[in-house]
Order: sequence, then structure tokens, then C-alpha cells
Amino acid sequence: MVTKQQLKGLPEDADLRRADSLAREIFSDVANKWALLIIEALGDGTLRFSELRNEVEGVSHKMLTQNLRMLERNGLVHREVHPTVPPRVEYTLTGPGRGLRATVDAMCGWTHQNLGHIEDARHRFDS
Repeated sequence: MVTKQQLKGLPEDADLRRADSLAREIFSDVANKWALLIIEALGDGTLRFSELRNEVEGVSHKMLTQNLRMLERNGLVHREVHPTVPPRVEYTLTGPGRGLRATVDAMCGWTHQNLGHIEDARHRFDS
């Protein structure tokens, strides 16, 4: 978390601790499992809706649509509609989206690295 000293000179909207800050709203948007999995699935490539749905196992049509719209609204995903019949829609990470992907990749790495420890802790807790 950022300290008050580090926030000095930044707009109030940058403070994640404030319930009404833009930073908290953005954090809330992108810090959900579907958004993180979509960002990871897009990687450095471009995917169509159906390809994304196949990559992110378990996501419903509705949740994929909602999260793609949110990611597009926040400038993390670019949506391109090709004028074909039927229309072909493709999704690609933007520069900021690729930047966030680096963080998502680190989280995935952390998960893989600590999976055994977490499984052991859950087993002890649930016993």
C-alpha cells in the first residue's frame, strides 16, 4: 500500500484507501478473477470472443461480456469490429493492459510457487 508521503502531490483520486477514489474503483474493477484470467488469456495476442471463452474455462457469456466491456472502458483492452457478415470482433491488450499483464504473470508465478504450501496449510486447517 502507498503511504501518505508517497501520495503527496498526487490527486486525491490516487489514494486507494479512500472509498470514493478513482484508484479504488479501478483496483476493484481489475482485481477480480475473471478480469485477471482474461488479461492472462489475451497475453500478447489477439483473440475473438469465442476463443477467449474457450481459454477462460468456466466463464459465462454474460461475465465475459461484462468484464471485456469494463476492461475496454478502463483502456486495458482494445475491441476491434471487422465489417464482415457476421461481424468479427477481436480483443487485444493495450499498452497499459500489457503492463498490467506483467503483474498478473507475477501473481500466476507466485501461485505456482506457493501452491504446495497453500495446499498443506488448507489441509491442516480443514483437519
